[in-house]
Amino acid sequence: MTISELKDLVRYITTALGEPIEVVIPIAIWTQMLQSLELLESGLHPEDENEPKEKILADLQEAIRATKRGETFPVSELWDKVYE
Repeated sequence: MTISELKDLVRYITTALGEPIEVVIPIAIWTQMLQSLELLESGLHPEDENEPKEKILADLQEAIRATKRGETFPVSELWDKVYE
């Protein structure tokens, strides 16, 4: 959800002069926002947060086996792939 979409879904409480002082957020949106903040605190991307722990462990084990076989890459090459 974009910020402009969010702005369309909330209601503003204003003073008599029309100055916004509070926001009323629908529960569904509030719940989504809290979940997003919790994921930010965990440091994980939502895709990673939902990945089964068994798969994460299997990927790490395979990475260790590849390293032991000498299948490594220079860090500069890995960063180049990140920024492609």
